[in-house]
Amino acid sequence: MNFRLNTAAAAILAASLVGSSAYAGAPPAPAKKSEAARKAAKPAKPSVEDQIEALRHDLENQINSLKSDLAEKDAQLKQAQQTAADAQAAANKAEAEASAQQQAATENTAAVSTLQSTVNDLKGNSASLATTISDETSAIKKEMASPDVIHFKGITLSPTGSFIAAETVWRQGAVGGGLNTPFTGVPLDNADAAKVSEFQGSGRQSRLALKAIGKLDKMTLTAYYEMDWLGTGITSNNNQSNSYVLRQRQLWADARLNNGWDFSGGQGWSLAAETTKGLQRGSEILPSTIDPQYEAGFVWTRQYSFRVTKDINKALSVGISAENAETLNPAGANLPTNLLIGSAGNGGGLYNPTANYSFNLAPDMIAKIAVEPGWGHWELFGVGRFFRDRIYPTIGTPYNDTKVGGGVGGGFRGPLFNNKATVGLKGLYGEGVGRYGSSTIADITLRPDGTISPLHGFSALSTLELNPTARLNLYLNYGGDYIGRDYAIAGGKQIGYGTWSADMTGCNVEPNPSGTNAAGFNPANPAHCAANNKDVQEFTAGDWYYFYKGPKGGLRMGLQYSRFQRDLWSGNGGTTNPGGKAKGVDNMFWTSFRYYLP
Repeated sequence: MNFRLNTAAAAILAASLVGSSAYAGAPPAPAKKSEAARKAAKPAKPSVEDQIEALRHDLENQINSLKSDLAEKDAQLKQAQQTAADAQAAANKAEAEASAQQQAATENTAAVSTLQSTVNDLKGNSASLATTISDETSAIKKEMASPDVIHFKGITLSPTGSFIAAETVWRQGAVGGGLNTPFTGVPLDNADAAKVSEFQGSGRQSRLALKAIGKLDKMTLTAYYEMDWLGTGITSNNNQSNSYVLRQRQLWADARLNNGWDFSGGQGWSLAAETTKGLQRGSEILPSTIDPQYEAGFVWTRQYSFRVTKDINKALSVGISAENAETLNPAGANLPTNLLIGSAGNGGGLYNPTANYSFNLAPDMIAKIAVEPGWGHWELFGVGRFFRDRIYPTIGTPYNDTKVGGGVGGGFRGPLFNNKATVGLKGLYGEGVGRYGSSTIADITLRPDGTISPLHGFSALSTLELNPTARLNLYLNYGGDYIGRDYAIAGGKQIGYGTWSADMTGCNVEPNPSGTNAAGFNPANPAHCAANNKDVQEFTAGDWYYFYKGPKGGLRMGLQYSRFQRDLWSGNGGTTNPGGKAKGVDNMFWTSFRYYLP
């Protein structure tokens, strides 16, 4: 701007100088009047210097005016620039504030959302906590008022399995066995006892049970004690006080590792007995019956054992057990007596002096596999037995005779019709396995020289159970125990078990009185009926009904009918008993009324 103003002033000054120069070079006009007159009549003209000075003065005024305008415009421009800068700063500030507000709004929204979520979580946690506190309070109250188990120093104690029983039995033919039925004592059809019935009532099958469980990081420890009053002491009787002893049924301890290994020992059900869950102790399943002797054909013992089992997976378990052995006394006709195989109990050794105890060579050994493939529970097992006696020959040195016996067994049990029915079948076949059948007919016989001969035996039991409702159980069982013939001939005699020469002439004839007294004749046992037992068969039908089953325990009623048939091996029957066959049939009825602890 200053450059343009200076350029314009220079141009004006140059033009004025050119004009003054031209004016000064022209010759003056001739004077017509006198000098004095002309001077008086007309004012003198400004000189060049005056004009230049005047022009310079004008230019300075113009320049000053232009500078003033320029300064004003610069001030206005600076003010405009400042205003623009202020506006830009205000805009930036406003934008920053808007951004901050937007960020704050976003953060507020997130905070509100988080707060809302937290509030919802707090509400949920509060409700859950309230429910938990309520449940725990209820559980604590329940544990205090009606505990499922008793807690003692880190273990749990449970009496579940205990019950009080009031039971009766009526038999068409008397056996003198109380609630227990001596299966081989079923009277023959023409025996005196077959002509009279018997009734017995008792609470002796009532049971007390106590289980202790302690859980560790890698194993579970269990101890179990179970007892009833079905034992008999030397002085026990029914005369007045019914003072029967407390009997040891089960008494065992178990250590079950988390990896599937299981170690247990004590008195309990044999590994040969049927289980329902792998091979675990305490999962044994028994026939549905009131008779404490269970069912003919049921394979079992309840004795000392030490077993080791392993769950290979959920479907397969294997195990082995060493169990207390006992040999039933040698049975048969014309048996030699020059041997030692056992003796009555010695009072100093705390054995019953009226019972026989065999001199066992080794424990019975049992191995078993249990499979649960998806339907039912299946088992396969083997039993190994070791028999021994000491023989005293007429000539020579006494010596020990040892024989090995055993058998193979198996079975299954499975549900049908959506668990409304269950079917099962189990059996054992072998030599010298009679004591594992519920009838305990016989284990061994003897050869003429006193050596042992294990008897062929077979036991089997079939089961059908119906559960139309949760409270009602209907059951049908059919089973039997069988022992085969085994004899030799020496000196013209048949020596052994089931001999054909056995006198059977009196088996099917009611015996005559044996003598007289003041009132008449004395009854007599059957004469001329020396055959051995061949088998015992039993058919059972019954029901169990729960009147109540819940947190206060269980109240249950049972009714049962059983038909027994005991068959003898045929022998020499003569004309009075063609074929020498004999049997005894007995019909029996039981009732049971029980209260179970919950």
